[in-house]
Amino acid sequence: MNSTEVAKLLGVSVSTVQRWVKQLGLPMERNDRGHYYFKDEDIQLLKNIQEQLQNGAILQDIAPVTEKKNSRKGTVKTIEDDQRIEFLITKVKEIELNLHAKADSVTSYQLLQHRREIEDLQTQITKLNDTIVMLQQELNTLKAAPTLEKLHVLGDGKIKRKKKNFVSSLFGL
Repeated sequence: MNSTEVAKLLGVSVSTVQRWVKQLGLPMERNDRGHYYFKDEDIQLLKNIQEQLQNGAILQDIAPVTEKKNSRKGTVKTIEDDQRIEFLITKVKEIELNLHAKADSVTSYQLLQHRREIEDLQTQITKLNDTIVMLQQELNTLKAAPTLEKLHVLGDGKIKRKKKNFVSSLFGL
């Protein structure tokens, strides 16, 4: 029987059965997956432990069984199994190498793409800077131009209208 079946039989949880086995050092057999496997004599031993606990004994006071059994049963590996395992390990290593190579190539491609994008952005920034400098120069030349358009007052007190600038006539000012 496995731990679940024994727990149902005794009316306790699976973790309780496992705790009893571990804390009391009971020599229970295990299957090839490491799970406890209980025989009839093991079940009887667990029933006795349960009875003692129900009668007021403390788990630490129950005397552990000193007789040890073989704790695991296993199968002997054959050479064929070893060869299959080696083949699988080799395959996994090859796949890992291919994966790393692919990741490296993808990363390299992405870096090149980012580099191109950065260079394009730098070119645009340079053009924008050149445009700003040109516009500032034009503005400075317009400000420095002689102001002939100032209002002229004639001798009779009439104000002469100023002439419109070519630029302001373009913008409707």
